[in-house]
Amino acid sequence: MSSRLNPYLTFNGDARQAMEFYANVFGGNLALNTFAEFGATDSPDADRTMHATLETDAGYTIMASDVTSDMPYQPMTGSSVSLSGDDAGLLRGYWEKLSAGGTVTMPMRRQAWGDEFGMCVDKFGVSWMVNISQPQAQQG
Repeated sequence: MSSRLNPYLTFNGDARQAMEFYANVFGGNLALNTFAEFGATDSPDADRTMHATLETDAGYTIMASDVTSDMPYQPMTGSSVSLSGDDAGLLRGYWEKLSAGGTVTMPMRRQAWGDEFGMCVDKFGVSWMVNISQPQAQQG
């Protein structure tokens, strides 16, 4: 049996827009269902997202939903979604798209540990960290 760990993001009525944005950033297949599609057709939340899943071309899975109007919305604080690897072109592309329209909290640049690293909060309030690993020197 296998398992996986992936982010589950919560939004306050704009989960559809956020997940469509992430599908544009990462590619892949987006599946999205509203509360109405699960039987809550008379609810004031009928058009809100009950559950969305993005399976990306890179193998990432991002899930999301909207809170209902009777639930307090708690924006994400104290954590970030982290992307890392050595595919500089791919990760820089993600960085550019995620930071566009958002806030760069640490510009993407070479850091003391030798990698390129940056942090941003996207236009939907989700914090991201992107680390581009540098090739390790061969020891001989």
